[in-house]
Amino acid sequence: MKSRPVHLAVSLLLLSISAIAAIDRHALVSRFNPTRNASNPITPMQVGNGAFAFGADVTGLQTFLPFAIMSSWGWKNDSLPPGKTIEDVENYKGVSWDSHGRLVQYEFGGEASVQQWLISNPNRVNLGRVGFLFFDARGEVLNITEQDLTNVQQELDLWTGTITSSFTFQGENVIVQTYSAQSTSTIGIKIDSPLVKSGRMGIFLDFPWNDGSAKFSAPFVGVFSATSNHTSVLRTGGGLGRNVEAEISHSLVNSTFITSIGGDKFTISRNSHAAHRYTLRPTGNGPSLSLSIAYSLDSPKSVLPFKSVANESKSLWAKYWSASGFIDVLTGSTDIRAHELQRRIILSRYLMRVNEAGDTPPQESGLVNNGWYGKFHMEMVFWHLAHWALWNNWDLLDRPISVYALFLTSSIQRAQLQERYHSGARWSKMTDPSGRSAPGEINELLIWQQPHPLVFAEYEYRAKKSKATLLKWLNVVNETANWMADFAWFNASTELYDLGPPMYVVSEDTSPNVTRNPAFELAYWRHGLDLAETWMERLQAPIPKVWTEVRQNLAPVPIENGLYAVYEGLEDTFWTDPAYINDHPSLVGLHGWLPPITNVSSEIAKATADKVYTSWNISNCWGWDFPMLAMSAARNGEQDKAVDWLLHPLFEFDDIGMPIGGVRVPTPYFPGSGALLYAVAMMAAGWDGSNTAAPGFPTSENGWNVRVEGIHRAM
Repeated sequence: MKSRPVHLAVSLLLLSISAIAAIDRHALVSRFNPTRNASNPITPMQVGNGAFAFGADVTGLQTFLPFAIMSSWGWKNDSLPPGKTIEDVENYKGVSWDSHGRLVQYEFGGEASVQQWLISNPNRVNLGRVGFLFFDARGEVLNITEQDLTNVQQELDLWTGTITSSFTFQGENVIVQTYSAQSTSTIGIKIDSPLVKSGRMGIFLDFPWNDGSAKFSAPFVGVFSATSNHTSVLRTGGGLGRNVEAEISHSLVNSTFITSIGGDKFTISRNSHAAHRYTLRPTGNGPSLSLSIAYSLDSPKSVLPFKSVANESKSLWAKYWSASGFIDVLTGSTDIRAHELQRRIILSRYLMRVNEAGDTPPQESGLVNNGWYGKFHMEMVFWHLAHWALWNNWDLLDRPISVYALFLTSSIQRAQLQERYHSGARWSKMTDPSGRSAPGEINELLIWQQPHPLVFAEYEYRAKKSKATLLKWLNVVNETANWMADFAWFNASTELYDLGPPMYVVSEDTSPNVTRNPAFELAYWRHGLDLAETWMERLQAPIPKVWTEVRQNLAPVPIENGLYAVYEGLEDTFWTDPAYINDHPSLVGLHGWLPPITNVSSEIAKATADKVYTSWNISNCWGWDFPMLAMSAARNGEQDKAVDWLLHPLFEFDDIGMPIGGVRVPTPYFPGSGALLYAVAMMAAGWDGSNTAAPGFPTSENGWNVRVEGIHRAM
């Protein structure tokens, strides 16, 4: 009995040592390498580089399931509607609505066919399909299914970005390695099998028709049977790029995409002129075949050899895991929930690096399939990308947030020329690499995307503390705040500045023509203008008086019966009205997602969050709602509840970490992954004003040991 205090002291010492020792990142990452022994009909295993991704079935290619090969650069326009010309598109105009004496023209309500064309174009393209062929002894293609394979095993090595797939077919073993290059849109494939040497194994390439006829294309993108709608041409022989043995040009309407193939010796032929399917057969004498297949808009000068693709993948993935932020919630924790949370963290880190680090913001389904025609939503940029700032991945975040500078001119034109605001830039909601706003009432009337660039700018300054950063963002900060000040209108009866109408709130479920002074938007407006003024102070530049006037005199965040209300004047019975409690519960974001703000009471915000917990239809919440609820609980000192929200039964991630879309949208829904990573970083590294280690997690006495490396705190 006397030894128990000694044992306790030793245990505490070991815990202390584990808390300060460097995290064994490789061991922890590799612990969660996903494995499969059968294809999942909804989600592929993926390799990729953020701007390009290849989705594989259990064979390591796309043999049995036509998962997509997607990119941030692969877009096309459909043919114009019957009887319409490009002039009809260029001259399209929507309705004009009065907004407090200002006639504002919006891009909705115009000629229906042109409007729909503008909504669905350009649309994102599935670049093709690559799969295995199996031949009999006479060289005839065998018609097989996945059930004809045995001993099927597949593992994704997260540390190197390698999919290794193995199986047996008719007594012969097959091992496949699949990589993605990190510098180009190229996959590397290596096959080892006696079937290669005997000529009984080959590869097919197929190309689908893509169009904007469907808002969602999931789990597969494009139609492989509509062969007359598009064309393809095969070139072989001399005159191609270095290491390029064959090139296929695939044309859809006025867009052409190039597939270039290099590697070990092979022959390639088109199956028929009526199809866009090609058969590749190895001609070497050995039992292996290595290939590189590259995708581009123009014929490349060269294609990386397989070894270079593999080396790029191994090197840059190891750097990603080693050099950026890291959180270990598993080692030393006794709470049984820690394992699942760590799994979600690791797999989300991998999938976001594959799907959401391109040169434009990602769409909701990343590079897995298509949602909203493949377009991206600027209001969702925060949930997709803000985690990169906290996890210290500025090399990745710099790529997509560059669109703020790129879209600045068109956003100013939208605000001032089209909508007749006096100044500033109005950021679009649903858009594409051109920056054009897709028509639609919600697309034109949603406003909560407006302060986002101010938050990204602030995070970058905190990370780099440089005048170069201040100057880099100056024009974006200035024009963003200018429009925010101009959008707020002076209410002569209250002598305060109001927001709306017309406008849509975060949840998109109120009438835009009666929505005035919504709670979350008012708080976010104040936060954004605070950040903009601080930016000018750092530069010792004059602060526009209108910013200060609006910031200091914004309408108060509306309160009904001691709780914050969705918007001013909404009946206090809204807590029991399904019309208002069935979508994103943005009221909990007032103190949690957002930091303390002058016009928000933390006490009322907590009481409001408590009311949300008991009154909201949580069964209809989805994606980023749960991390937002977790951030609210964490900032309100309810750490156990914060963890509960992150692991809520309705907030699901599948076996490889894909966030489930549920009944609302197809799987995956990546804002859930980005929000998870942002919330975990905030809970682990803290936020402005927090003064304890891992302030968003329960203490070690309550089962949690949280170790943090290289994570920035949240605002």
